[in-house]
Amino acid sequence: MKQLIIDYTPYCTRAALVENGEMIDFAVETTNAHGLVGNIYKGRVENVLEGMKAAFVNIGLERNGFLYVGDSRVDRDRIQSTMPSSSRSISAGDVIMCQVVKDQFGNKGARLATDITLPGYYLVLLAGSHFIGVSRKIEDDERREYLEQLVQSICPPDMGFIIRSAADKATDRDIVIEATQLLSMWEKIKADFAKAPEKSLVFAEMSLFERAIRDTFSEEVDKVVVNDEGVRHALEGRIGSAKIELYQGERSIMAYFGLSSQIDHLCDRRVDILGGAYIVIDKTEALTVIDVNTGRFVGGKDLEDTVFRTNLAAAECIARQLRMRNISGIVIIDFIDMELKEHREKVVEKLKSALKHDTHKTSTVGMTSLGLVELTRKKTRVGMDEFMLQPCKECGSGFVKSDLSLAFTLRDELIDRLLANRTRTAYVGVHPAIFAIVKESNLMQRKLATSWADKEIYLYVDEGLRRDKFLFSETAPEPRPAICCRLVDFDAARELPASD
Repeated sequence: MKQLIIDYTPYCTRAALVENGEMIDFAVETTNAHGLVGNIYKGRVENVLEGMKAAFVNIGLERNGFLYVGDSRVDRDRIQSTMPSSSRSISAGDVIMCQVVKDQFGNKGARLATDITLPGYYLVLLAGSHFIGVSRKIEDDERREYLEQLVQSICPPDMGFIIRSAADKATDRDIVIEATQLLSMWEKIKADFAKAPEKSLVFAEMSLFERAIRDTFSEEVDKVVVNDEGVRHALEGRIGSAKIELYQGERSIMAYFGLSSQIDHLCDRRVDILGGAYIVIDKTEALTVIDVNTGRFVGGKDLEDTVFRTNLAAAECIARQLRMRNISGIVIIDFIDMELKEHREKVVEKLKSALKHDTHKTSTVGMTSLGLVELTRKKTRVGMDEFMLQPCKECGSGFVKSDLSLAFTLRDELIDRLLANRTRTAYVGVHPAIFAIVKESNLMQRKLATSWADKEIYLYVDEGLRRDKFLFSETAPEPRPAICCRLVDFDAARELPASD
């Protein structure tokens, strides 16, 4: 059974795809760090790089976007093979419609394309194209041909569509309705572009919970569980009420479904797999390296069998970790050396098979004699470590769990303690950085305003605490802390009440 679990707060949204209790995909997005992929801008070309067939485009962000002619069907058609640069089709000062295809990373601006795509559940609209494509995941030839003819019959001359795998089980009416909606959306975008000022946003991509529905329902999700009435109502119009469930339990939704610990482990360097075997994931500037180790796993027959079984388990685990952590770019996997060619081939096939479930495009190269496998995974949005880790201020070179991750841990621990002790008043000491992020995010505001309306929870700063440690008490601490406030109202007087 597949479920999509959505933990929504006004500050941050987390979405986990779960199969039989095990998380297979995860995404997080904050309101002040919303991804740019899918956004459409009215940009102004600042300068053109002759030797790279590329241009820098001002779209109103801190850094200019990078437009490469190889990413554009339209520009590729305009530029003949004898023309060495993109300046023949795009010049400095031009105002263009462009879409973000890759988020900003580090010091690099967003990657742009002039080919506009509008994804839906069953179709992807290709503006200005004449191409009709069908997902390779739809394997029935008759169905593929039928869907192609159906979409071709409703497609305007200057438009194109990609038929997604979800269309395999959709009705003709569903497909026609969505095609009409996407075409109407495109007409509105063109009208908005004409009126918009230069260097401004014309169209914003969906929020995380809407994208999660759009991009995962092709995977035959049986149920969507959300913890917010507004989100449930917003999604009902897209997938119907039968598959949506509103979670109203006392525990946090991720803790209730046993996902909190799985999320916490997403940034672990070591991941255990089979009976003591494990993999180690290290990220470098240029690529990600994954090492496979037998650890305590001793197998049952001989060394070759033990190594083979470990590598098979590792291949499946690695594919899942790539997806959950959103690891992209070049990945090098160091499998344990195997003597038999047949075993090496089966391990590579196992890895490729597991990667077929990935929504991002991957390409795998065969295994070398040293047991190394190279693969690439398409990079669009930032990796999970961007949200869950932050640079260590003490050592200056390492990484630690981010303040936001620890704030979610605090929320889960606080809820469980209050439920276990059934106490009305609680005092929680935290590190100054955690105090600041809880104040900024208001992660517990909804809970305090509803089912916890009768509780008094006070958060105070304890300078002596580590970032990942919290002090829970039913009585006020002595001496009185300098910074303290009631969680339900951070603007209230920073004063502790007299303890009983």
